[in-house]
Amino acid sequence: MSEIEELTKMLVAFRNERDWEQFHNPKDLAIALNIEAGELLEVFLWKNSDEASREKVKEELADIFAYGLLLSHHYGFDLTEIIKEKIATNAEKYPVDKSKGSAKKYNEL
Repeated sequence: MSEIEELTKMLVAFRNERDWEQFHNPKDLAIALNIEAGELLEVFLWKNSDEASREKVKEELADIFAYGLLLSHHYGFDLTEIIKEKIATNAEKYPVDKSKGSAKKYNEL
C-alpha cells in the first residue's frame, strides 16, 4: 500500500467513525477544499512570505490535502496517476523552449 493510499484509508476511517460521510459529497468537499485554500491565503495576508507562520501554513496545507484526498477517493481516482497525467498534459502545453522563465499562459506563448 502506498503512503497516499494509507493516508486516504486513515482519513476515511476517521471520517466514518464520526459518521461524517453524509457531509462529504463532492460539492461540499470541493467547497471545503476551497475554504481551506482561502485560510492558507489568510496566513500570508498583509505579510511578506517569510513572515507567515510556518505552523499555520502546515496546518492549512494538511486540511487542503485531506479534502483533496477524500474527493479523489470519492471518484475512485488514483492520485499518483492523475497527477502524472496532469504533468504530461502541462508538458505539452508548456514546452520548455517556449515557457522556460515565462509566467505566460500556454495560449500566450
